[in-house]
Amino acid sequence: MDGFGVFLTSYKTSKTIQLPVNPAELKLNYENDDQSQTVVNLGEVNRLGNLKLVGITIDSVFPKYKTTYLADDQPEEPDYYIDWIKKIQKAKGLIRLVVATTKISMCMTIASFNYGFEDGFDEEYKYTLELKQYREFEATKVTTSKKKKKKAKKGKKRIAPPKKFGIHSTVIVNGRLHLDSNGNGAGVYEKNAKRQVINIATGHKYPICVGINGVARGWVKKSDVKKA
Repeated sequence: MDGFGVFLTSYKTSKTIQLPVNPAELKLNYENDDQSQTVVNLGEVNRLGNLKLVGITIDSVFPKYKTTYLADDQPEEPDYYIDWIKKIQKAKGLIRLVVATTKISMCMTIASFNYGFEDGFDEEYKYTLELKQYREFEATKVTTSKKKKKKAKKGKKRIAPPKKFGIHSTVIVNGRLHLDSNGNGAGVYEKNAKRQVINIATGHKYPICVGINGVARGWVKKSDVKKA
């Protein structure tokens, strides 16, 4: 496979699949939560809202046999992709959508997935996969009474643990970027580059995916990365 390709990575298992056939089109839907209101002596006005979650719809096929329009040279059986998607959807899991050769790299959920045969043609499954952006949030616990903090007993000073990093950590990269965590598609060499950890594929040869502002640039060795 060279060039354009659509990849989905499970946050829980770090396993990545490539869609065997590229969709004819791929559009991200950006929409604001604007509201119209009527103001006395002025009429209708537009009250600007916040940006809604980004959605994307993928229409393509899972072929049973090798064809001339494959995006992946070694595709799996259709049931492999179907089971992979349904399993993540059932578990309410998160995936990262990456479109090679573009800046599209987003954490998403599987909002809807349907598949089946059309026009009596049983040599491929036609499917529609709807994804929606996942935005992290934290619930803040509100307390009405203040409790006195207990003073810690003095003791021996603990040795500071080594600096660790995880997803969203800012790191310094010194190493060659690759298209995936297996080391395919070697690219440019990063030198003392300040980057963000986009994803971590434990157990892989190049387990750390780094990028800028949430956009993946490539996968590197763990030894090529240190916490900034």
